[in-house]
Amino acid sequence: MSFDVSNLNPRSVWSYFYDLSQIPRCSKHEEKVITYLKDFAKEHNLPYRKDKAGNICISKPAFSGFESRPAVVLQGHVDMVCEKNADVQFDFATEGLKLKKEGEWITAEGTTLGADNGIAVAMALAVLADSSLAHGPLEALFTVDEETGLTGATNLDPSMVRGNILFNIDSEEEGIFYIGCAGGITTIGAIPVTLESSKGETKAFSVSITGLKGGHSGAEIHEGRGNSVVFCSRILKAITSEAKINLFQINGGDKHNAIPRECSASFTVEGGKEERIVQIVEEYKSILLSEYSDIEPDLKVELTKLDSIPGKVLSVSDSLKIIDTLFILPHGVIGMSRKLPGLVETSTNLAAVHLKDSKVTILTSQRSSTMSMMDHIALKVRTILTNAGAEIKLEGQHPAWEPDPDSGILKTFKKVYTESTGEEPDVTAIHAGLECGVLGEKFENMEMISFGPDMKEVHTPNERLSIPSVERTWEFLLNVLKAV
Repeated sequence: MSFDVSNLNPRSVWSYFYDLSQIPRCSKHEEKVITYLKDFAKEHNLPYRKDKAGNICISKPAFSGFESRPAVVLQGHVDMVCEKNADVQFDFATEGLKLKKEGEWITAEGTTLGADNGIAVAMALAVLADSSLAHGPLEALFTVDEETGLTGATNLDPSMVRGNILFNIDSEEEGIFYIGCAGGITTIGAIPVTLESSKGETKAFSVSITGLKGGHSGAEIHEGRGNSVVFCSRILKAITSEAKINLFQINGGDKHNAIPRECSASFTVEGGKEERIVQIVEEYKSILLSEYSDIEPDLKVELTKLDSIPGKVLSVSDSLKIIDTLFILPHGVIGMSRKLPGLVETSTNLAAVHLKDSKVTILTSQRSSTMSMMDHIALKVRTILTNAGAEIKLEGQHPAWEPDPDSGILKTFKKVYTESTGEEPDVTAIHAGLECGVLGEKFENMEMISFGPDMKEVHTPNERLSIPSVERTWEFLLNVLKAV
């Protein structure tokens, strides 16, 4: 083992977490981790069920004397967001993550860590493997493809699950119990564009935005972090106010649920405008640094003059259409909840833009705890994209999870937490999407709660997982299982 877990507690959890980190498991490519889970079940003589969607549920009988307790489902998703820094050479399809310890945190070298949601899978496996733990009947439900639209949970065969209490271990702040989440939808617009031959008397430039934090478009959207696609469109819009340009490359962002960290655009412009373009980019570099230096200290805005001119470029009119569309698309918090103060009710994420061949694809996602408001902001985004001539595709729509502050499992969680810490936990809803919303529609009488250890910067290469928080959360989980 290249990463030493012998000094990490609980060792069993960290050992399984390391195993998972070495298995390629990007969303929609979870075959190897599902095989690993089936082999685990066979090794420990535990029955398992697998549905057509790829989800797997492993069962474990109750500890002696706990047979009459209600059955509990431990739930997490096996896929991870696969993001890396642009200068990192790494193949998520074939390589294991390179874990490292930094103080009291575990992180990965230049890539996402997969703690979201590998830590849930690791904890569930550690519970399943330990015959000394006191608990009632258990099921561990491992879902696929959560990150790209909760499709595993959406297509789950409900006959696989028999328990009626579900612990979703997919939250990122210790001491906070989530009893509700936002619904969401991914809105994609594909805009056809016209390519034409570039002119001889032109110069080529590339502008790039790098160094942003990015982050989860649900969990961090309220922090006002920089969006590289938004920044790039602001600069390009300023340039088009003084010069006619022809785009031939624009690429930024990747995942619908990640705030984009990097974006670049390349374009040609008629000679004589070079000096002014340099001035505009420098002006906006100063503007953006002034606006965001407190939250984006590593922001970089760079302009490069290119040596060669491409053979084909977008027409001036199509270039302007793409830039204007990106410029007017909303991003960020749309409204705050009046029911739960401090909670974002509605938001939209301008997640990615990519030019390939004769098409510009713009990826966005909308979230809200009020489904009518989600429909409203999604319609606004679709209207802007449609007016630009886009073909619209909707993906991953999932319902909100309505809070139940009187649930029995919440009372048990609060009691165990207070007894072990002497403090009251926070109970709230989350703006991010959780599989509980989808599962709640499949299992009408299921009591659900979401919790987890401290994680930071998920969905980014700065993702990290707190070592002491994992240990405390593990002990809490064991105490709750014993108390249910």
